[in-house]
Parts: sequence; C-alpha cells; structure tokens
Amino acid sequence: MKTTLRQQLEAFENGVFLDSDGEEDTRCFVFYDWFCKDSSLKNKATALFKKTKRFIERVDIDLDSTYVFFKNNCPVGGPLYDDFRICDIESGNVLYTVTPKSGHTGEAELWGRENSFDGPIKTGKVFADLLV
Repeated sequence: MKTTLRQQLEAFENGVFLDSDGEEDTRCFVFYDWFCKDSSLKNKATALFKKTKRFIERVDIDLDSTYVFFKNNCPVGGPLYDDFRICDIESGNVLYTVTPKSGHTGEAELWGRENSFDGPIKTGKVFADLLV
C-alpha cells in the first residue's frame, strides 16, 4: 500500500522518514538515487522535507493522492544537487520536480507535467525564496 504525502509529512514531524510504500526508511531516507555519501542522506532528507512542506503550502496539491521521494543528481558539468519529486499515487507518475538549487544553472527550478517537463515552469531567486 502506498503512503500519502500527508502521512509522510506527519511522520517527518515525529522524526520518522516514510518511503512511498509506507515503510520507515532508515537507510535511504526516501532517496531513490544518490551520488553523495550515505551518511549525508538523513541531513539532506531533513532539509528536503522542510522544503517540500513549504512548497505544498503554496501550490495546490492533494496530499492524499500524492507522495514524495528525493533524488541526488550528478550532472556531467556541475556540482551534485538534490531535488524532490511529487508523484501521483495511482500511476506513480511524477507531477512536479522541485530543485532548490540546480547543479546545471545554480537556480531553483520547478518542472512539471503541465508543460510535459519541457523546460522549467519557474526558475530563479523568487521561486527559491518560496522554499526557504
């Protein structure tokens, strides 16, 4: 059974990291893929859950039909960077990818299904300030 974004955020408030299957995740801390040290995942996940919470306060997302997972990216030309992805529970499709600071551009970026992920929907400092 999939867990909901609401359940993930409630668990996080109690110091628990729930993966998309509703299992407590003390190894990967909700990261799907990463290139950083395993020992840094918990701190990264803590920061990303806080940013996820800020993001959903400003965007109309159904907390009971979505879940979140994290990804640590390794671009060919640039530093590692993290993002979080809001997914539909039924299909598993990513609805939004939120990058607080891209390793490609150095800016915050919002990507989404509404434009078929054909370039960022929002970028820059104003968007980044929404995630602080």
